[in-house]
Amino acid sequence: MPVEQVTEQEPAAAAVMAGERIDVLRAFAADLGERGEELGLIGPLEAPRLWTRHLLNSALLAPLIVSGAQVADIGTGGGMPGLVLAIVRPDAHFVFVEPMERRCAWLAEQIQTLGLVNAEVRRGRAEEFHGAFEVDQITARAVTALRRLVPLTAPLLRDGGDMLFLKGASVENEIGAAAKVLQKYRVRDVEVSELGTDLVSEGLLAETTRVFRAKIVRHG
Repeated sequence: MPVEQVTEQEPAAAAVMAGERIDVLRAFAADLGERGEELGLIGPLEAPRLWTRHLLNSALLAPLIVSGAQVADIGTGGGMPGLVLAIVRPDAHFVFVEPMERRCAWLAEQIQTLGLVNAEVRRGRAEEFHGAFEVDQITARAVTALRRLVPLTAPLLRDGGDMLFLKGASVENEIGAAAKVLQKYRVRDVEVSELGTDLVSEGLLAETTRVFRAKIVRHG
């Protein structure tokens, strides 16, 4: 018989990162830990590292979200990073772009259950919404390599809008492989930032994470 996976105990960093929104994040974590594997939202080995690998990893993006911004999260899936960000940044509006019907149903359920008034779900692939709307910032996590992700997301950004993509250790290689694509879509001010260094130094997080940051500059 398979061994039941116990959801990871909430790390001390969670309350620091979520502040007064921690109870909402806890409610989401509890539901995701209980039903996430059954619904195919997380893998069978993810519950014991749900907080550190998924929730807090997503929440690290929160300080980069601009107050009042319209934000599209591409491939939200089980809620990372978009739903986590919508919880901890109620001052911005989030559009979850997700192609799978059952995941959209999960996200819509969470929006209602958690009482989020700053989030909505749009079912479809990112390219299906080119020309349908523009946003100030776009986030993504574990979707695809930059050379494919940039053409999917750049048309959704207003001029001067921000790309904020959580990435792994190979991000510099991805940037090199995407050089022509970055030029074609007028992606500027490319940088890779380390998030969570202060929390790591204080012993609240085990490791930092990387974010690809860039702007779309269509004029000038």
